[in-house]
Amino acid sequence: MLIHILGNAALEGDDRPATRFTNRTRQRNYTQIFTAGIEVSGSQLAASQVAVADELDYQKSERLRELLRDLENCVINGVSAASNPQGNANTRRSMKGIVPFVSTNRVDASSAALTEAILNNAMRDIWSQSAGTIDTIVVNGLQKRKINSFLTAARGFGPGDERYKDLVSVYESDFGVCRVILSRWVPNDTVLLLDSSRVDVLPLAGRHFQFKKLASTGDSEVGQVIGEYTLEMRNENAHGLIHGLSTS
Repeated sequence: MLIHILGNAALEGDDRPATRFTNRTRQRNYTQIFTAGIEVSGSQLAASQVAVADELDYQKSERLRELLRDLENCVINGVSAASNPQGNANTRRSMKGIVPFVSTNRVDASSAALTEAILNNAMRDIWSQSAGTIDTIVVNGLQKRKINSFLTAARGFGPGDERYKDLVSVYESDFGVCRVILSRWVPNDTVLLLDSSRVDVLPLAGRHFQFKKLASTGDSEVGQVIGEYTLEMRNENAHGLIHGLSTS
């Protein structure tokens, strides 16, 4: 026989009940150092460049864009080393990304194409697991097109319409109002379902991306753009992902 506990009923005038509590488990992630070298010769600094005011500043901005790209990739797919994850002389320290972090709410689509039913069932499972609210869906280009196709059957146009729109930027369901974000780093068969209030990408204190000038040994300016970041993901069961989707 299945017994449903509806709620606590206290006796009038009774002593307080025994204290109840949940043991919290401290989670951790490691910071990862991102760096790129820069070297600009004295001649390059002195020469006038087309559309470039300062070659050194231009190289800084280009390397920063590359490092931000790498940071996004690591936030999604990063994996910590199995041994010595804190790093040593032979092991680079790396962060653990969103895809490896999510373990509770992983829905295997078994090579099926993404549909509203699959998406809503996954969001319902996450809602059942936690008090969180999914407000962000992160997908690659292929699965973004699948989400856009949810509107295909209901799309209509008037005689004077001159613009064809095939875009879903916000998906609203019983279990959350979600921004749909495109990222080239999400695996082709995967959809990430996130509660953005429980996800942060943070630098180690004083280690945000910055240019560090180094001593030059010749006729050039040298340095490196460097930063140290990690992913902070709280309440792992408040997030989820769908994997094994059709990629055709």
